Amino acid sequence: MSDQKTTIAEIKEIIRSFVEERDWQQFHSPKNLSMAIAAEAAELMEHFLWVDSEQSREQLTDTDKAEEIRQEIADIVIYALEFANEAGIDLTEAISSKLEQNAHKYPVEKSRGNCLKYTKL
Repeated sequence: MSDQKTTIAEIKEIIRSFVEERDWQQFHSPKNLSMAIAAEAAELMEHFLWVDSEQSREQLTDTDKAEEIRQEIADIVIYALEFANEAGIDLTEAISSKLEQNAHKYPVEKSRGNCLKYTKL
């Protein structure tokens, strides 16, 4: 499997099957899944705690650290996809809609090259 060859729907189905085989749906309420996403995001952030931006990029060149980071981002995405499964969210539509909203909030001519929130542009 790779990003180039696998659809979001295929990954969501793999996760759905994994969860169903283990009878974990009973634990996967929106509350629990949202908390799991936050917990895993905190574990990802821990890898970058107390380092500057450049050092955070260097973390990705260390094979062992990069693998740990890869595992954390996988956990986050798995829980997010399972949340989408449980909530009946079409992720492609949701992402497309959100990017369209963001394009209006962050027009290129105002936001290119800066990190200001849209209310400050």
